Amino acid sequence: MLTLFHSPRSRSTRIVALLKELDALDDVGIEIVSTRRMDGSGARDPRNPHPDGKVPVLRHDGGGLVWESGAIVLYLADLFPAAGMSVPPGDPQRGTYLSWLAWYGGVMEPVLMAEAAGLHHPVLTATFRGAAEMKARLAAALADRPFLMGDRFTAADLLLHSPFAFFGKPGEPTIDTWVDRCVARPATAFAAEFDTRHSAA
Repeated sequence: MLTLFHSPRSRSTRIVALLKELDALDDVGIEIVSTRRMDGSGARDPRNPHPDGKVPVLRHDGGGLVWESGAIVLYLADLFPAAGMSVPPGDPQRGTYLSWLAWYGGVMEPVLMAEAAGLHHPVLTATFRGAAEMKARLAAALADRPFLMGDRFTAADLLLHSPFAFFGKPGEPTIDTWVDRCVARPATAFAAEFDTRHSAA
């Protein structure tokens, strides 16, 4: 049994969208938990097994926990390969796909968080790059293709477009149109409706 611990309108919303993309909603239970929000509201939920009380976290009975969005995306997309959201082992493009998933947590999110917090320091830019360089890298990758891996939408697109879908597009035309393509997918609307229903509960 697989269980996703989810808090509406949080980083785990993209995992709900992924479950829809994977046609895995009958195979993965979703348990709604509370978390402490950036505005100070909410509280850690004792039902949530995440070591830090955050979401998302995935529990696979008999196997353990999977935490961090990039790891959960990789785990689920590989677990349900029929949906074609992953690039399978042995494919020459697998390394590129894995690199995008790692780049999200290792570069993209730290840069976006530093930008949002107004933090500027040579150590940050030397380690993670600056916001302009991060966005230029993403725009270059999308310059001649609709999605990161070419003509098809993968779990890498689902993960990497999500902060722009949540906080707003960056105003770079190539990235903005990619975000629009990703947001237009039915799974995005499903996840938003799911959150609306469960926020009201």
